[in-house]
Amino acid sequence: MQDFAGRVAVVTGAASGIGRGLAERFVAEQMRVVLADVEAGPLGETATALTEAGGEVIAVETDVSDPESVDELAARTVEAFGPPQVVCNNAGVSGPFGPLWETTPEDWEWVIGVNLLGVVHGIRSFVPLMIDSGQDGHVVNTSSLLGLSTGGGSIYGATKHAVTRLSEGLWHDLAAAGSPIGVSVLCPGLIATRIVSAGRNRPAHLSTTPPAGAGASADLDAAERFFLDHGMAPSEVADLVVAGIRENRFYLLTHPEQTLDTVRARTEGILAGQPPAPESAGGSLLDRIAKGARP
Repeated sequence: MQDFAGRVAVVTGAASGIGRGLAERFVAEQMRVVLADVEAGPLGETATALTEAGGEVIAVETDVSDPESVDELAARTVEAFGPPQVVCNNAGVSGPFGPLWETTPEDWEWVIGVNLLGVVHGIRSFVPLMIDSGQDGHVVNTSSLLGLSTGGGSIYGATKHAVTRLSEGLWHDLAAAGSPIGVSVLCPGLIATRIVSAGRNRPAHLSTTPPAGAGASADLDAAERFFLDHGMAPSEVADLVVAGIRENRFYLLTHPEQTLDTVRARTEGILAGQPPAPESAGGSLLDRIAKGARP
Protein backbone atom coordinates (compact mmCIF):
# COMPACT_ATOMS: atom_id res chain seq x y z
CA MET A 1 0.00 0.00 0.00
CA GLN A 2 1.62 3.23 -1.16
CA ASP A 3 -1.08 5.89 -1.36
CA PHE A 4 -2.51 7.25 1.89
CA ALA A 5 -4.19 10.53 0.96
CA GLY A 6 -7.97 10.36 1.06
CA ARG A 7 -8.02 6.85 2.46
CA VAL A 8 -9.46 5.68 5.78
CA ALA A 9 -7.60 4.59 8.92
CA VAL A 10 -8.97 3.22 12.19
CA VAL A 11 -6.82 3.44 15.32
CA THR A 12 -7.75 1.93 18.69
CA GLY A 13 -6.14 3.33 21.82
CA ALA A 14 -6.00 6.60 19.87
CA ALA A 15 -6.40 9.04 22.76
CA SER A 16 -2.78 8.86 23.90
CA GLY A 17 0.63 7.29 23.39
CA ILE A 18 1.36 5.27 20.27
CA GLY A 19 -2.28 5.45 19.16
CA ARG A 20 -2.32 9.23 19.17
CA GLY A 21 1.03 9.29 17.39
CA LEU A 22 -0.39 7.05 14.66
CA ALA A 23 -3.52 9.19 14.34
CA GLU A 24 -1.48 12.38 14.04
CA ARG A 25 0.73 10.85 11.37
CA PHE A 26 -2.24 9.53 9.38
CA VAL A 27 -3.81 13.00 9.46
CA ALA A 28 -0.52 14.41 8.18
CA GLU A 29 -0.77 11.88 5.34
CA GLN A 30 -4.22 13.36 4.58
CA MET A 31 -6.10 10.26 5.61
CA ARG A 32 -9.58 10.27 7.14
CA VAL A 33 -9.14 8.85 10.63
CA VAL A 34 -11.45 7.09 13.05
CA LEU A 35 -10.23 7.51 16.64
CA ALA A 36 -11.29 4.82 19.12
CA ASP A 37 -10.56 4.75 22.84
CA VAL A 38 -12.24 3.86 26.12
CA GLU A 39 -11.19 7.19 27.74
CA ALA A 40 -13.89 9.60 26.64
CA GLY A 41 -12.22 12.83 27.85
CA PRO A 42 -8.79 12.37 26.23
CA LEU A 43 -10.47 10.92 23.13
CA GLY A 44 -12.50 14.10 22.68
CA GLU A 45 -9.44 16.26 23.27
CA THR A 46 -7.47 14.33 20.66
CA ALA A 47 -10.29 14.61 18.12
CA THR A 48 -10.52 18.36 18.71
CA ALA A 49 -6.77 18.84 18.33
CA LEU A 50 -6.62 16.85 15.09
CA THR A 51 -9.67 18.62 13.67
CA GLU A 52 -8.13 22.00 14.46
CA ALA A 53 -4.98 20.82 12.69
CA GLY A 54 -7.05 20.28 9.55
CA GLY A 55 -7.77 16.59 9.95
CA GLU A 56 -10.97 14.84 8.94
CA VAL A 57 -11.65 12.65 11.96
CA ILE A 58 -14.41 11.13 14.04
CA ALA A 59 -14.12 9.85 17.60
CA VAL A 60 -15.91 6.71 18.76
CA GLU A 61 -15.76 5.71 22.42
CA THR A 62 -14.94 2.01 22.23
CA ASP A 63 -14.23 -0.84 24.63
CA VAL A 64 -12.15 -3.20 22.47
CA SER A 65 -12.74 -6.08 24.90
CA ASP A 66 -16.44 -5.98 23.97
CA PRO A 67 -17.18 -7.47 20.52
CA GLU A 68 -20.40 -5.49 20.19
CA SER A 69 -18.54 -2.26 20.90
CA VAL A 70 -16.02 -3.06 18.15
CA ASP A 71 -18.85 -3.98 15.76
CA GLU A 72 -20.35 -0.57 16.49
CA LEU A 73 -16.96 1.02 15.77
CA ALA A 74 -16.91 -0.70 12.38
CA ALA A 75 -20.46 0.42 11.63
CA ARG A 76 -19.64 4.03 12.56
CA THR A 77 -16.54 3.89 10.36
CA VAL A 78 -18.48 2.72 7.31
CA GLU A 79 -21.24 5.24 7.97
CA ALA A 80 -18.81 8.16 8.15
CA PHE A 81 -16.11 7.26 5.62
CA GLY A 82 -16.72 3.84 4.07
CA PRO A 83 -14.60 0.72 4.63
CA PRO A 84 -11.11 1.37 6.01
CA GLN A 85 -7.85 0.65 4.26
CA VAL A 86 -5.69 0.76 7.42
CA VAL A 87 -6.69 -0.74 10.78
CA CYS A 88 -4.39 -0.40 13.78
CA ASN A 89 -5.40 -2.72 16.62
CA ASN A 90 -3.31 -0.80 19.10
CA ALA A 91 -5.22 -0.51 22.41
CA GLY A 92 -3.39 -2.19 25.28
CA VAL A 93 -2.94 -2.30 29.05
CA SER A 94 0.03 -3.34 31.17
CA GLY A 95 -1.87 -5.27 33.83
CA PRO A 96 -0.38 -6.68 37.04
CA PHE A 97 3.13 -8.09 37.01
CA GLY A 98 4.67 -10.56 39.42
CA PRO A 99 4.38 -14.30 40.04
CA LEU A 100 1.63 -15.87 37.98
CA TRP A 101 0.18 -17.66 41.00
CA GLU A 102 -0.61 -14.28 42.58
CA THR A 103 -2.84 -13.14 39.70
CA THR A 104 -6.61 -13.31 39.88
CA PRO A 105 -9.24 -14.42 37.36
CA GLU A 106 -10.23 -10.75 37.10
CA ASP A 107 -6.63 -9.82 36.21
CA TRP A 108 -6.65 -12.33 33.38
CA GLU A 109 -10.07 -11.29 32.11
CA TRP A 110 -9.07 -7.61 31.98
CA VAL A 111 -5.68 -7.96 30.27
CA ILE A 112 -6.66 -10.73 27.87
CA GLY A 113 -9.85 -8.85 27.04
CA VAL A 114 -7.99 -5.72 25.95
CA ASN A 115 -4.61 -6.95 24.70
CA LEU A 116 -5.62 -10.13 22.91
CA LEU A 117 -9.37 -10.17 22.35
CA GLY A 118 -9.24 -6.50 21.38
CA VAL A 119 -7.09 -7.54 18.42
CA VAL A 120 -9.30 -10.55 17.69
CA HIS A 121 -12.41 -8.36 17.66
CA GLY A 122 -10.67 -5.82 15.42
CA ILE A 123 -9.79 -8.51 12.91
CA ARG A 124 -13.26 -10.04 12.99
CA SER A 125 -15.07 -6.72 12.62
CA PHE A 126 -12.85 -5.00 10.05
CA VAL A 127 -11.00 -7.52 7.87
CA PRO A 128 -14.16 -8.77 6.12
CA LEU A 129 -15.01 -5.14 5.24
CA MET A 130 -11.51 -4.64 3.88
CA ILE A 131 -11.63 -7.83 1.81
CA ASP A 132 -15.09 -7.06 0.42
CA SER A 133 -13.99 -3.58 -0.65
CA GLY A 134 -11.54 -5.14 -3.13
CA GLN A 135 -8.91 -2.52 -2.27
CA ASP A 136 -5.41 -2.93 -0.98
CA GLY A 137 -4.95 -2.23 2.71
CA HIS A 138 -3.01 -3.05 5.84
CA VAL A 139 -3.64 -4.32 9.37
CA VAL A 140 -1.19 -3.33 12.13
CA ASN A 141 -1.43 -5.21 15.44
CA THR A 142 0.51 -3.85 18.41
CA SER A 143 2.47 -6.50 20.30
CA SER A 144 5.65 -5.70 22.27
CA LEU A 145 9.33 -6.50 22.66
CA LEU A 146 7.98 -8.74 25.42
CA GLY A 147 5.90 -10.50 22.77
CA LEU A 148 9.11 -11.87 21.26
CA SER A 149 11.13 -12.53 24.40
CA THR A 150 11.12 -14.61 27.53
CA GLY A 151 11.22 -13.50 31.15
CA GLY A 152 9.30 -13.35 34.38
CA GLY A 153 5.66 -14.39 34.40
CA SER A 154 3.17 -11.74 33.42
CA ILE A 155 -0.24 -11.69 31.81
CA TYR A 156 1.04 -8.85 29.64
CA GLY A 157 3.86 -10.95 28.19
CA ALA A 158 1.55 -13.88 27.55
CA THR A 159 -0.98 -11.74 25.70
CA LYS A 160 1.70 -10.04 23.62
CA HIS A 161 3.16 -13.38 22.56
CA ALA A 162 -0.37 -14.35 21.53
CA VAL A 163 -0.76 -11.15 19.48
CA THR A 164 2.47 -11.91 17.63
CA ARG A 165 1.33 -15.43 16.76
CA LEU A 166 -2.17 -14.21 15.89
CA SER A 167 -0.67 -11.67 13.50
CA GLU A 168 1.46 -14.35 11.85
CA GLY A 169 -1.68 -16.45 11.39
CA LEU A 170 -3.55 -13.51 9.86
CA TRP A 171 -0.68 -12.93 7.42
CA HIS A 172 -0.84 -16.58 6.30
CA ASP A 173 -4.63 -16.55 6.03
CA LEU A 174 -4.70 -13.40 3.88
CA ALA A 175 -1.88 -14.68 1.68
CA ALA A 176 -3.71 -17.99 1.17
CA ALA A 177 -6.84 -16.04 0.19
CA GLY A 178 -4.88 -14.05 -2.39
CA SER A 179 -5.83 -10.83 -0.62
CA PRO A 180 -3.97 -7.56 -1.30
CA ILE A 181 -4.20 -6.70 2.42
CA GLY A 182 -0.87 -6.64 4.25
CA VAL A 183 -0.19 -7.33 7.91
CA SER A 184 2.37 -5.97 10.34
CA VAL A 185 3.02 -6.73 13.99
CA LEU A 186 4.43 -3.76 15.88
CA CYS A 187 6.81 -4.75 18.70
CA PRO A 188 7.69 -1.63 20.69
CA GLY A 189 10.33 -1.42 23.36
CA LEU A 190 10.49 1.53 25.76
CA ILE A 191 8.10 4.18 24.41
CA ALA A 192 7.02 7.48 25.97
CA THR A 193 3.49 6.43 26.94
CA ARG A 194 1.38 6.09 30.09
CA ILE A 195 0.86 2.34 29.76
CA VAL A 196 2.20 1.59 33.23
CA SER A 197 -0.78 3.48 34.68
CA ALA A 198 -3.31 1.73 32.45
CA GLY A 199 -5.13 0.62 35.60
CA ARG A 200 -6.88 4.01 35.49
CA ASN A 201 -9.14 2.43 32.85
CA ARG A 202 -9.69 -0.90 34.55
CA PRO A 203 -13.42 -1.68 34.84
CA ALA A 204 -14.74 -1.63 38.38
CA HIS A 205 -16.26 -5.11 38.07
CA LEU A 206 -12.82 -6.53 37.25
CA SER A 207 -10.96 -4.73 40.01
CA THR A 208 -10.01 -6.81 43.04
CA THR A 209 -6.93 -4.95 44.27
CA PRO A 210 -7.34 -2.44 47.12
CA PRO A 211 -6.14 1.11 46.42
CA ALA A 212 -2.35 1.38 46.44
CA GLY A 213 -0.63 3.04 49.37
CA ALA A 214 1.51 6.15 49.10
CA GLY A 215 4.70 4.15 48.49
CA ALA A 216 3.21 2.10 45.67
CA SER A 217 1.73 5.22 44.09
CA ALA A 218 5.12 6.93 44.21
CA ASP A 219 6.73 3.91 42.54
CA LEU A 220 4.09 3.93 39.81
CA ASP A 221 4.57 7.66 39.27
CA ALA A 222 8.33 7.15 39.01
CA ALA A 223 7.90 4.32 36.52
CA GLU A 224 5.55 6.38 34.37
CA ARG A 225 7.92 9.34 34.49
CA PHE A 226 10.78 7.08 33.37
CA PHE A 227 8.76 5.94 30.36
CA LEU A 228 7.82 9.50 29.45
CA ASP A 229 11.34 10.89 29.95
CA HIS A 230 13.39 8.11 28.34
CA GLY A 231 11.07 6.34 25.92
CA MET A 232 11.00 6.75 22.17
CA ALA A 233 8.54 9.41 21.04
CA PRO A 234 5.25 8.02 19.70
CA SER A 235 5.78 10.13 16.57
CA GLU A 236 8.90 8.07 15.80
CA VAL A 237 6.89 4.87 16.20
CA ALA A 238 4.30 6.28 13.80
CA ASP A 239 7.03 7.03 11.25
CA LEU A 240 8.17 3.41 11.52
CA VAL A 241 4.63 2.13 11.02
CA VAL A 242 3.95 4.26 7.94
CA ALA A 243 7.25 3.18 6.39
CA GLY A 244 6.44 -0.44 7.29
CA ILE A 245 3.06 -0.25 5.58
CA ARG A 246 4.60 1.23 2.44
CA GLU A 247 7.30 -1.45 2.38
CA ASN A 248 4.86 -4.23 3.38
CA ARG A 249 7.11 -5.28 6.27
CA PHE A 250 5.70 -7.75 8.78
CA TYR A 251 7.84 -7.29 11.92
CA LEU A 252 8.13 -3.65 12.97
CA LEU A 253 10.76 -3.30 15.70
CA THR A 254 11.34 0.03 17.45
CA HIS A 255 14.60 -1.19 19.02
CA PRO A 256 15.85 -3.76 16.50
CA GLU A 257 19.30 -4.59 17.90
CA GLN A 258 17.96 -5.19 21.40
CA THR A 259 14.97 -7.14 20.12
CA LEU A 260 16.95 -9.33 17.75
CA ASP A 261 19.44 -10.21 20.50
CA THR A 262 16.49 -11.26 22.65
CA VAL A 263 14.93 -13.36 19.88
CA ARG A 264 18.28 -14.97 19.07
CA ALA A 265 18.93 -15.98 22.70
CA ARG A 266 15.43 -17.41 23.06
CA THR A 267 15.61 -19.34 19.79
CA GLU A 268 19.07 -20.73 20.49
CA GLY A 269 17.84 -22.00 23.85
CA ILE A 270 14.91 -23.76 22.19
CA LEU A 271 17.14 -25.37 19.56
CA ALA A 272 19.62 -26.48 22.21
CA GLY A 273 16.93 -27.94 24.44
CA GLN A 274 17.81 -25.53 27.25
CA PRO A 275 15.56 -23.82 29.83
CA PRO A 276 14.32 -20.33 28.96
CA ALA A 277 17.11 -17.89 28.22
CA PRO A 278 17.85 -15.11 30.73
CA GLU A 279 15.89 -11.92 30.26
CA SER A 280 17.48 -9.41 27.93
CA ALA A 281 18.51 -6.13 29.49
CA GLY A 282 15.69 -4.36 27.66
CA GLY A 283 13.05 -6.91 28.51
CA SER A 284 14.10 -7.00 32.14
CA LEU A 285 13.99 -3.21 32.30
CA LEU A 286 10.49 -3.06 30.82
CA ASP A 287 9.28 -5.76 33.19
CA ARG A 288 10.80 -4.06 36.22
CA ILE A 289 9.44 -0.62 35.36
CA ALA A 290 6.01 -1.91 34.48
CA LYS A 291 5.84 -3.59 37.88
CA GLY A 292 6.12 -0.12 39.37
CA ALA A 293 9.71 -0.52 40.57
CA ARG A 294 11.87 2.56 40.46
CA PRO A 295 14.32 2.37 37.52
